[in-house]
Amino acid sequence: MNHHIIHDKRIVVTLDAGGTNFVFGAIQDYKFIVNPITKPSHSDILEKCLETLVDGFTEVIAQLPEPPVAISFAFPGPADYPNGIIGGYLPNFPSFRNGVALADFLKEKLKLPVFINNDTDLFTYGEAIVGVLPEINNKLEKIGSAKRYKNLIGFTFGTGFGFGIAVNGNMYVGDNSCSEIFCLPHKHLPNIIVEDGVSVRAVKRVYGELSGETTHKLEPFDIYQIAEGVKAGNREAAQKTFATLGEVAGSAIATCASLLDGLIVIGGGLTKAGKYFMPALLNEMRSNFSTISGDRVARVQSKVYDLQNDEAFLQFAEGEQKPIRIVGSEKEVIYDPQKRIGITISKLGADVATSLGAYAFALKQLTIYNL
Repeated sequence: MNHHIIHDKRIVVTLDAGGTNFVFGAIQDYKFIVNPITKPSHSDILEKCLETLVDGFTEVIAQLPEPPVAISFAFPGPADYPNGIIGGYLPNFPSFRNGVALADFLKEKLKLPVFINNDTDLFTYGEAIVGVLPEINNKLEKIGSAKRYKNLIGFTFGTGFGFGIAVNGNMYVGDNSCSEIFCLPHKHLPNIIVEDGVSVRAVKRVYGELSGETTHKLEPFDIYQIAEGVKAGNREAAQKTFATLGEVAGSAIATCASLLDGLIVIGGGLTKAGKYFMPALLNEMRSNFSTISGDRVARVQSKVYDLQNDEAFLQFAEGEQKPIRIVGSEKEVIYDPQKRIGITISKLGADVATSLGAYAFALKQLTIYNL
């Protein structure tokens, strides 16, 4: 964690870019300092959409106590993020499909550095800088554990299934701004993408299939309320819907956790139903495969802990520490052979963590390039 940026007083203007609305704001010292300004995005009319962006940022800047140093935000969909060009298949922003040099446009209009990144990348980075990663390391320190974590893998469960990585205080972008999980195979439907099992549309579809109510008009929150027993409906089907999501997500996350090594955080609107999907998700991550000879091999080679469980956290902190003697000496050192990772649900929430990640990213880039 980069402690030197935590109390930085520079102001960065941010944006929550949705296909229906744009929500503009500003952050200073990791705190939101203006009332959000919401405007219709006009996502299907490019000129109107761009005009709205300029107007919204201008209105926020007019409210600030001092000039901002940058604009930094997430934009949904594929993009050449390092160059600030948005384009490709964008269901919520059809007018951007042929490519829009959005960062350069905003730089020209507002005379500020502009940083645009993937939303789940920024969510993960925010959690790594001021969220779950420092929180867990602080808890480990207070308990007296020598274990510390530098890497974080983030997932978002919402309209889509998002993925991001933060490595040793840096946000991983990749050479093509194309580090994705949504296109991995679905555990139960190998020729179908996993996002069709881990998303808002998946919850609605699976509940319809399990309940027999295929024409229902329920949203995931309604289905969650049915699972809780506070709304009429098929409670068993609702609970099983979220458990199915957990199993499918757990399979994909296990693949990522086998290739990457770090703590895991989940955010997004569907996490409210965590108590229904986390048991299945954890069970999947802790499952085994067989070798041809019949041996059992852990799906994830590190032991997976539920960091929301207090008893599990203490076991996670302790590991398997034991003293071993240095050969040829009477001295001993502490050895902990247990490889372990932990998984938890965001406390900040995806929207807040994403904005804080955008803030931290802008400050770091300004510092690196002396802007």
